Amino acid sequence: QLQLVESGGGLVQPGGSLRLSCAASGFTLDYYAIGWFRQAPGKEREGISCISSSGGSTNDADSVKGRFTIARDNAKNTVYLQMNSLKPEDTAVYYCAAVLLPGPAAMCALLAYDYWGQGTQVTVSS
Repeated sequence: QLQLVESGGGLVQPGGSLRLSCAASGFTLDYYAIGWFRQAPGKEREGISCISSSGGSTNDADSVKGRFTIARDNAKNTVYLQMNSLKPEDTAVYYCAAVLLPGPAAMCALLAYDYWGQGTQVTVSS
């Protein structure tokens, strides 16, 4: 059974940091592009940071560029999202997703992704 499980969410003060993890089971991530998406209350789900299967290419939304970093460790079958300088507007449920896509493409097109985790809540508040 293919499964993605996010962890690392929580409550953090503005300016703080969190690292989210996305662990895969039932399949290896080697040939999968991975994306991190988020959905705030009343808003559509948006792609924020995506990485190619090799890890050589990344693609970040303007809203998180310079603050969030996506990385993958294929040996651990895990993808990470390091989030720094968090803002209240980063509050959302964060999801990771996977699509079979060997090669250098790092895309954040939501509808292209086949496998999704259950999400982890990130709340930025003082």
